[in-house]
Order: sequence, then C-alpha cells, then structure tokens
Amino acid sequence: MFNNLQTTNVLSIFVVTIAIILLIYFAVKTLITANLFQQGVSLYQQQDYPGAEAAFRKVININSTNDVVRLFLGDVLKAQDKVAEAQDLYQQVIQRSPKNPEGYLRLANILMLQNQQQEATTNLQKSQELFQKQRQPEKAQRIAQLLEKMSHKLS
Repeated sequence: MFNNLQTTNVLSIFVVTIAIILLIYFAVKTLITANLFQQGVSLYQQQDYPGAEAAFRKVININSTNDVVRLFLGDVLKAQDKVAEAQDLYQQVIQRSPKNPEGYLRLANILMLQNQQQEATTNLQKSQELFQKQRQPEKAQRIAQLLEKMSHKLS
C-alpha cells in the first residue's frame, strides 16, 4: 500500500512538473512572438520594410497560424514592390480564413494595381459583405463608396 502511494505521488509530481514546463514554454513562446510582432509593426511604421519583413517572417516561423501577421507581411512586401509575394500571402489568408474581410480587401488592392478590375470588384464585394456580417458598417460603407467610384470609371 505504501508503495502504491509512493508511485501515485511520483506520478502526480511528474504530471505537474510536465504541465509547468509546458506552461513556461508556451508563455515564453508567446512573449517572444508578441515582441517580434511589435518590433515588426514598429519597423513598418518607420518604413524599414526589410527589417519589418524579417521580424514578421520570424513570427510566422514561430506561429504559422497567425493570419494577422501574414496580412502585415503582405503589406510590407507590397511596399517593397514584391507584389506577387504579397498577393500569394493574401490568397493564403483567404484560403485559411475565408471569413476574414481584410484578406479580400488587400487582395483587391493588389488586383487594382494589376488592372484586374473585375477580380478586384469581386474581392471588394466579398470584403464588404463580410464587414457587414461582422457588424462593421463603417468599413462596409467605405468599400461601397469605392465600388461606386469604380463602377463610374468603368462606365
């Protein structure tokens, strides 16, 4: 009986130790990711696009599921005239998170630069619809105004 109690205590200590180690690991990983993300945003605001690109790529290497970082990285790439890479990132965001209106909006901007008005319009409409569904009527209204301007230019 004493042996069973000892085994149970050792097992409990082991499980708690593993849980604490995992918590520390994830806390450190989150802290590093947050610091790199903030560094990337700061460098982007300072127009240090290569530095911001490096920071955002590090964040993606640590946390590959973060679509917000992909959007920022796409913006940085676009600012460096790496339009094809930016377009690919925006398409990845849409593929991974089809209800993210920012992916459609940013892709539409790229498509407008490439003079692909019909595809840009389709993406703007999707973005507008999603902003409306997500109760962001101001953004949906701004997109509606842009679509109206675009339709007048095509007329």
